[in-house]
Amino acid sequence: QVQLVESGGGLVQAGGSLRLSCAASARYFMGWFRQAPGKEREFVASISWSGGSTYYTNSVKGRFTISRDNAKNTMYLQMNSLKPEDTAVYYCAADSRHGDGAIVPDYWGQGTQVTVSS
Repeated sequence: QVQLVESGGGLVQAGGSLRLSCAASARYFMGWFRQAPGKEREFVASISWSGGSTYYTNSVKGRFTISRDNAKNTMYLQMNSLKPEDTAVYYCAADSRHGDGAIVPDYWGQGTQVTVSS
């Protein structure tokens, strides 16, 4: 059974930074999604199994950086220049069937709240 444990959410002012972490029970193709109140869950970023490829949604390019430490089976999302519209529950996701390309999660973390005040 795949286990994903997120940490690092919180409240920050606009322009501030936060770093999210997701510890996995094994090495997978992984990514971050987010869901704001009243909206559908959306893709934020993903990183390939090797860590050699990264993908971002347009709205976070240049502000967010996804990375991973394969020795620890842990993925990170460094979020800088945060905006109120980044407020959402952020979910760690794992795709156990692919290693790269379009992520199709089959496992999800419990979610961590990120709130950006204006």
